[in-house]
Amino acid sequence: MTIDLSPAQDAYVESRPPLLQRKPLRVPDSIVDDAHALEVARRLAREFAPDAALRDRERRLPWSELDAFVASGLWAITVPRAHGGAGVGTGTLAEVIATISAADGSLGQIPQNHFYALEVLRVGGSAEQQRFFYDRALAGERFGNALAEIGHKDFKRRTRLTRARDGWHIDGRKFYCTGALYAHWIPTLVVTEEEGADVTRLAFVPRDADGVTVTDDWDGFGQRVTGSGSVTFEHVHVEPEWVVPFQSSFERPTTIGPVAQIMHAAIDLGQARGAFVAALDFVREQSRPWIDANVARATDDPLTIAQFGDMAVRLRAAEALLRRAGRIVDAAQAAPDEQSVAQASIAVAEARAATTTASLDAGSRLFELAGTAATLDDLGLDRFWRNARTHTLHDPVRWKYHAIGNFYLNGKLPPRHGAL
Repeated sequence: MTIDLSPAQDAYVESRPPLLQRKPLRVPDSIVDDAHALEVARRLAREFAPDAALRDRERRLPWSELDAFVASGLWAITVPRAHGGAGVGTGTLAEVIATISAADGSLGQIPQNHFYALEVLRVGGSAEQQRFFYDRALAGERFGNALAEIGHKDFKRRTRLTRARDGWHIDGRKFYCTGALYAHWIPTLVVTEEEGADVTRLAFVPRDADGVTVTDDWDGFGQRVTGSGSVTFEHVHVEPEWVVPFQSSFERPTTIGPVAQIMHAAIDLGQARGAFVAALDFVREQSRPWIDANVARATDDPLTIAQFGDMAVRLRAAEALLRRAGRIVDAAQAAPDEQSVAQASIAVAEARAATTTASLDAGSRLFELAGTAATLDDLGLDRFWRNARTHTLHDPVRWKYHAIGNFYLNGKLPPRHGAL
């Protein structure tokens, strides 16, 4: 295993032992139900918030915060009760992610692909695969991702799983690998030949396997410490039992796509909440009223009051759509068919449209309402807009509106893939 680090990170990471030599610090706590999960998330958010601006500004990788996050038991909340997990509802999962994202957008995004892998296992994994990897999650091991590839104008995957006499091995290069830097396992989308045709599967690759190179080369202006860089595979051996069906899970109605997308909506909702609270605090404590308002305090400026009212309505609408989407996804998980999964996809698309707008709007209006003093670099308030603008580019919101309109106007069911 090789881990490449940008020069800015060397001093910080050298103080930490290699990840796979650091098994989880302890067996995570057990989350007993949905209410408990939300309570723990709120506590962690209070702990994570104070240094969020510092981590963003200095690009400090959140190793200790992730250890605490996993030790809380929250990374295992979607493991089914039959396998020892809390089996929480989709709405609870979304609210947990939104709560953490309000405190630190990067920390809220890092487990997204971990939960995505758990959903792929639930839908398509064998009983043995579910038992093995659910146990790993309950023990505190983290799943990252190596799904996307760049350098080509198409979405064709070129990372291949080859079956040979010396075993199964993977070759290829991935980018946007959120969480891979921190992972114990890297679920990787691979193409393999089966009966003369290429089939896509998800291979769970140990992070410390020979031939795996994780490169911390994510340099986006937002979501700076998500570890969303590159992973390269050079003749990496994998066991057959680590390879899970993927393509076939989208050839029938399943909730993999809606679950993936509702987590993205939750991240954006959290960013909006964080910006809204930051704006409230700054205007209450530091902003001056505009001279034409003829008031002594910024909080009495009638136009400022109206703007906060508008922001609050947008935020509450986004929250309501997210909760509604969670209920509809749960219903589709319980009885998946063409219509129920399509309704779940559309409900989540509606939530994503609202949370995208709310997060970008709140991050921008924070400065309009707080004033010039809010732009001082040491405050780090720009991270809310940068994080929202970066994350909302994951897939284009314009296609959410298209899918929604086509569903209601023409009765057209949305496509089944992880981007909707």
